[in-house]
Amino acid sequence: MIELNTAQIDAVNKMHDGCILCGGVGSGKSRTALAYWYKSQGGTISFDHTRSDDRGITNTILEGPCDLYIITTAKKRDTMEWDSEMAPLRLSQKPELNYYSNKVVVDSWNNIQKYDTVKDSFFIFDEQRVVGKGAWVKTFLHIAKPDRHNRWILLSATPGDKWEDYIPVFIANGFYKNRTDFNSQHVIWAPYVQFPKIDRYVGTKRLERLRDSLLVDIRVKRATVPHHEYIYVDYDREAYKAVSVNRWDPFKDEPIVNASQYCYCLRRLVNTDISRQIALLEILEDHPKAIIFYNLTAELDLLRSTLDGLGFEVAECNGEKHQPVPESDRWCYLVQYQAGAEGWNCITTNCIIFFSPNYSYRIMEQAAGRIDRLNTNFVDLWYYHLQTHSGIDNSIQKALKAKKKFNETKFSRSFIEAVNDIQKGANYERRKEKANYA
Repeated sequence: MIELNTAQIDAVNKMHDGCILCGGVGSGKSRTALAYWYKSQGGTISFDHTRSDDRGITNTILEGPCDLYIITTAKKRDTMEWDSEMAPLRLSQKPELNYYSNKVVVDSWNNIQKYDTVKDSFFIFDEQRVVGKGAWVKTFLHIAKPDRHNRWILLSATPGDKWEDYIPVFIANGFYKNRTDFNSQHVIWAPYVQFPKIDRYVGTKRLERLRDSLLVDIRVKRATVPHHEYIYVDYDREAYKAVSVNRWDPFKDEPIVNASQYCYCLRRLVNTDISRQIALLEILEDHPKAIIFYNLTAELDLLRSTLDGLGFEVAECNGEKHQPVPESDRWCYLVQYQAGAEGWNCITTNCIIFFSPNYSYRIMEQAAGRIDRLNTNFVDLWYYHLQTHSGIDNSIQKALKAKKKFNETKFSRSFIEAVNDIQKGANYERRKEKANYA
């Protein structure tokens, strides 16, 4: 028996091959996707209205179900989260534990190319990554080819911010032949620019119809109440100004040459100020169990030194360490956004501290969802955002509120133009000296 609430059962009944199952983090997308696979293989999912706990009941033994491939994050694969969701359906990656004779595979997006030639199977693409033009997208399109006879669905809490994000899914569903076909019908390119840039889209009514035909929402009523507290801290204004005026990297002791280096210097100055440490400790006085998200390695070093000797059990999730969430009475779980914004959950705390904001609205949403789960015992969830009134923090917050991704190049445009002018002047002087010498 697989337990489903009314919203999840409603979503299963609306799903179809090639759809995108949407639901906030913790809404039960995994079990809903498995329920759809079960239904697609001849299983029945009913709803017992006489029960007060709203459960979906499955009671059919499948006859020759097809192979099931689940492409998910490395963390979800390693923690075997999908295995626990499959257990009620008598499915397992281990043949000796699998009730059926079909193959069940759970692997990460990094290994998706291993399944490029699979046919006649069912794919669940979790935390969908089919955006852009990379190797993952190419393999996804190969798997979705009609002659492969594969059935597939996508799961995502944040399916797309712009039409470009939907192009691979549109192509896989046969709405367009390829990216060129999509661009010729819907894209107007900006003139007089050095690199191709989309100026605007046309035919958006059709795009909206196509998108709406693919999106299936899980409309779960949540009992949790999120509270977002924005705590403003100080920063070294003189050092910040010096970086902007002198165009000099104080950490490497060298000239700043691009937007990425410029923004890194500003963020490191802002995010490692002592006032941020003080604010963190004040929060931990009220919340002895907290998940702390950060961006830079310099922030991690600061967090380690701040928490050292204070009686907290400290664990980390980043590119080098994937430690589990502590289980003591006082703990801090230090999580780097890119390594741990998705693919795990925690119901033993109701507090997340964003030590610094991430550039991506989608990443921030995913990170916030680590404690906003259907099975949490907490009602009030506390999110503390540490930030400053600096130019870069204000620009990041403006992008996040608009549900967009912060653009380093756009923010640094005037700075980079000044650098280029200086470099052009230096090149001119060198050419002049060379000409005079000749």
